[in-house]
Amino acid sequence: MTTAELLELDATALAASLRAGETSPTEVLDATLGAARDAGARVGAFVHLADDLARAQAAAAESALVTARRDGVVGEPGALPPFLGVPCPVKDLNLVAGVPVRAGSAALDPVAPPVDDGVVTLLREAGTVMLGKTSTPELGLPCYTEPDVGPTARTPWDLRRSAGGSSGGAAAAVAARVVPVAHGSDGGGSIRIPASACGLVGLKPSRGRVSPGPFSVDGAGLATHGVLTRSVRDTAAFLDVLARPWPGDTFVAGPVPGTAHRGGTTATTWWTGEAPDTFLGATRAPTRPLRVGLLLDPVIAPDAPVHPACAAVAREAAALLADAGHEVVELGPPFDAQRWESFAALWSVGALLAPVPAEREDLLVPLTRWLRERGRSVSGAQYATALAEVQRLTRDVAAAWADVDVVVSPTLAQPPALVGAQRLDDDPAADFAAQTAFTPWTSMWNLTGRPAVSLPLGEAVVPADAGTPVPLPVGVMLGAAHGADALLLSLAARLEEAAPWAHRRPPETA
Repeated sequence: MTTAELLELDATALAASLRAGETSPTEVLDATLGAARDAGARVGAFVHLADDLARAQAAAAESALVTARRDGVVGEPGALPPFLGVPCPVKDLNLVAGVPVRAGSAALDPVAPPVDDGVVTLLREAGTVMLGKTSTPELGLPCYTEPDVGPTARTPWDLRRSAGGSSGGAAAAVAARVVPVAHGSDGGGSIRIPASACGLVGLKPSRGRVSPGPFSVDGAGLATHGVLTRSVRDTAAFLDVLARPWPGDTFVAGPVPGTAHRGGTTATTWWTGEAPDTFLGATRAPTRPLRVGLLLDPVIAPDAPVHPACAAVAREAAALLADAGHEVVELGPPFDAQRWESFAALWSVGALLAPVPAEREDLLVPLTRWLRERGRSVSGAQYATALAEVQRLTRDVAAAWADVDVVVSPTLAQPPALVGAQRLDDDPAADFAAQTAFTPWTSMWNLTGRPAVSLPLGEAVVPADAGTPVPLPVGVMLGAAHGADALLLSLAARLEEAAPWAHRRPPETA
């Protein structure tokens, strides 16, 4: 197997190749580190490569495989971790023991923590090799990844354009064929936005599905962990890895569900056969005919211009689902746009949680300073009112969409943005407004805690500097009721079968 063939494998195929002895964890790591310093550097994927840690983990994986082969248990269920030897970097908002974390901010000194975050522990227990830390914007706040203390993350489809944010470095690394999977997090679209910009699969799980424990808390419950991948099966399999509660969790989504709740009653089971007991199993489980809502109107920014290709990919996905026997109906926004201000209040207060010393506030980027000032202006009563309004809005969305099983919309209103087009340091308010116009559907799913997945079904062709058209990825988003992660993954797998995307390669990986 050539290096290029090795790096083209998704995580599931790479894990199988390692178990079969077709390659070794050390060989995989050598190829991956080489790609990280080449393609990874071109797309601005990493802020830190943890060579020593990665080599130690790869060596341990190699030893475990040798022992399993000697004992004849390589193929036995549970004998080895599911992704033994597979590289998976971590977003630089999260703790990895002994590896510096800076959260994309010049106001924070890099610190090497003594412990792993819980999600990092689960990835390690699954056998993955922690290659390094991926680039993120300051505190993960904007939908672009252009930090002052790290590389700008660029989509490998067009290096003039942003990989999105805030998991931009993670998406760039996966799309550029450096790694098959990368950890990300999503508080307002930060997995799905870069998934759309980079032509990847990105799932925001249901609130409570992936715990922030044992060292972090849910706060307002907007953010969750997940991964960026190139295939639905990888996304599902890694959700099986990460969907593990920690003691004392505030929100718990429960086991893989087999039924949906609509209008206060339990609906008919989603599945035509036995309900799956894993998320990976859900990708192979056929569903009964479902009711699909097509949502094309922007929700949080009603006047946001929508690129024709973004609307077209949503219509295409709806048509594919209709061809598969599902009923498609058109939907409007489930709430008035001004009600989204509750998200803005919670987001700005959340920006205050970073432990920035007062004397270093001036080192923050203008957008972060602006958000923190807005957060300071929110009173305790206003914050409590915003939390209550989010809960009311969540109930209202459930009522408005009680008669549909899944909602299809564009992921973003536009193709990947040019680097620098959204970061407006001279006018942070305009920066924030531009972000909302770019992402008028994503944060709705964070507010309500419902799962949503972006799939790389579409393409937009835009002119380049020399006039040569450049194809860019365009994502479609599917969302469903709280707890319906398995249903989304089943439908996503059917769409991947109907309109495969594995053959599409960014120019920077050719």
